[in-house]
Amino acid sequence: MEACHPTQQSNVTAYGATTVAIITLEAFAGMWINAFIFCVLCIAWVKKKTWNSNEKILLLLGCSRIRFVCFAWVSQFISIIYPNILHVQTILQLLASCAAVFNYSNLWVSACLCGFYCIKIANFRNSFFIYLKVKVDRMVPWLLLGSEIVAWAMGIVVYDLHETLQRNNITATSQGNFWEVTITKDIHIFFSCFLSGLVFALPFLVVMFSAVFLLFSLWRHKRTMQTSSMKDLSMDAHIRAMKSVLSFLVMYSINFVCLVLTIIYAMKKENIIKLLIYIYLFAFPGIHSLILIFSNPKLEKAMLKILSYVKCEFFTK
Repeated sequence: MEACHPTQQSNVTAYGATTVAIITLEAFAGMWINAFIFCVLCIAWVKKKTWNSNEKILLLLGCSRIRFVCFAWVSQFISIIYPNILHVQTILQLLASCAAVFNYSNLWVSACLCGFYCIKIANFRNSFFIYLKVKVDRMVPWLLLGSEIVAWAMGIVVYDLHETLQRNNITATSQGNFWEVTITKDIHIFFSCFLSGLVFALPFLVVMFSAVFLLFSLWRHKRTMQTSSMKDLSMDAHIRAMKSVLSFLVMYSINFVCLVLTIIYAMKKENIIKLLIYIYLFAFPGIHSLILIFSNPKLEKAMLKILSYVKCEFFTK
């Protein structure tokens, strides 16, 4: 029994060190990519003194993902290196609440970007769609504000849920009123899970419908356009938008599966599935932002300029 103990300790250390090393590399890569988006758009604002609607969404999305990746990295680092800190209820509540805020902010702002691409690029003769196309630039700031309000509201819900469960546990321990406490906990858990699922599903529906409308608009465009030059311009816009929307739809779906698996494997100390989930969840903000960069002419041009400069510096040395 005693001879096996050092081996188990070594395995735990190796697993934790491997996980921290991988998510650290992914976190810094994701922060760099999103910081690049933020810096390019800020430089553009200095030159033009204004942002268009697309740039406003990308700017907030970059900021949202930077704070999401930073917090996720700090949270995972603490849970792996200093797991005993999570036994303090206040710290656990704050971590869970902040995680909900940053995660929902990231998802809702991404959904706003997909919806914006759909409204601006897709061509339909429906009067309501035409109205949205005319008014969407005025709606963007309010949509972004609403996304942040929803994210912070969900953070409050998650914080309140943890506080209620903790208070009920104390009440059950001191008074022995287990039946009432169990009912109360079940109601809160059901309400919180239902609300979290609903708020998570709505952006997914926005992204899914955006992809469907863009595909249908692209199909109609190929059938109706006559002038080749107009066709090329519109086709290019459709394809760039489809890259962003479909990539996010696929990654959103995988992200949902990973979150479900995270809940399933939450109580397991060491598991290769958990490591793979962490690898994907930390890669998601960087990979999708990279797709957005190469789907945006301005960001793509700036990225290629930096890469060519780095390439020249590397080979000259």
